[in-house]
Amino acid sequence: MGWRRRLLPSCCCCDFGRGGGGGSVADDGLVWDVALKAHASGDYSVAVAQANEALEDQAQVLVSPASTLVGVYDGHGGPDAARFVNARLFSLIQEFASDNGGMSVEVIKKAFGATEEEFMGMVAKSWPTQPRLVSVGSCCLVGAIEDGTLYVANLGDSRAVLGRRAAPGDKAKKRVVAERLSRDHNVADEAVRREMAEAHPDDPHIVTSAHGVWRIKGIIQVSRSIGDAYLKRPDMCSPALMQTICPFPLRRPVMTAVPSVRTRRLRPGDQFLIFASDGLWEQLSDEAAVDVVARSPRKGVAMRLVRAAQLEAARKKDIRYESIAAIEKGRRRRFHDDITVVVLFLDNRPCSPRSGGVGDEIDGTCGPVDVFSLSSDDRGTTRPDPCSVDRFNPIVRPVSDVGILN
Repeated sequence: MGWRRRLLPSCCCCDFGRGGGGGSVADDGLVWDVALKAHASGDYSVAVAQANEALEDQAQVLVSPASTLVGVYDGHGGPDAARFVNARLFSLIQEFASDNGGMSVEVIKKAFGATEEEFMGMVAKSWPTQPRLVSVGSCCLVGAIEDGTLYVANLGDSRAVLGRRAAPGDKAKKRVVAERLSRDHNVADEAVRREMAEAHPDDPHIVTSAHGVWRIKGIIQVSRSIGDAYLKRPDMCSPALMQTICPFPLRRPVMTAVPSVRTRRLRPGDQFLIFASDGLWEQLSDEAAVDVVARSPRKGVAMRLVRAAQLEAARKKDIRYESIAAIEKGRRRRFHDDITVVVLFLDNRPCSPRSGGVGDEIDGTCGPVDVFSLSSDDRGTTRPDPCSVDRFNPIVRPVSDVGILN
């Protein structure tokens, strides 16, 4: 069994190599990466680009000698829920896996449910004085590898994509092809809209369209998340708050925290996995992202994906990439979302000392709580552990800041 009952380690955030192989991205003060580290059976690369005033994405990788966990959490309404998930989910997965003899679909679902319960409990205690917290939520994407089995669990529209060796009969004529492993819980997808309509047959406004964008109750695009108490627990919201943020009355919860979970035995032709927030997938197709990884050196490959997404965002706005790199946080959200990418290579080999093998201990990497807050002096130094639950501190903003969520 890969996970023993123990506390999460201090995540290794000393790899502050901005622009690892990403060319001029190194001049962008809103990007961060870990160019290459080892996991149980290969290497991995992590990169983050901040666009929002406060970084709403969080990411972590946890490595034991026999297992690997990857998490990408894309917050909305603020960073609070994503930071909370970052602090608690992996600990709960470890605890339940230890209690139940290893990783399983049931373990992952139980950990998601416990994380939701803990966050909702915090919101219930805090919302009378911090009402903004009722509208904070996070998409949640987790990958786990243990004993040759891959588990992918998802809430929302972050996405996991596999790059695998093309089979002899594949028509694409590419060396590596893309296979999506997660399901987007976003009402832009007609199947998700049908699912919502079937679950709420008495509510003609369960999904509405405005300016070509579908949203649940005219508010939010994703149908599953951690948090979003006001769409799951209407009793927490005052009538005045509900009138401000919800144009149609809620009769019952309209979102859920039950993840979609897929299992898959890893095969010899499986090359790598891409876990990323929707900031990447809004700009790149599954196939385009897999092509970037397949054609690139490993070191800094996550940053190459971030840059490819930023280049595409610049192209859509008919501006140069350098123009986006010069835009400050907050204003940059007009051009692209926060982008978080983890690329996990599947080599089916023991950890290599050249990449910083994990030995007999649990090792890991956490993305920054906020990229902009990192100074040049922080590179190569150990910072306080952003995965520690003690660091979770809800950010309070006026209720008037609550608006339509992506």
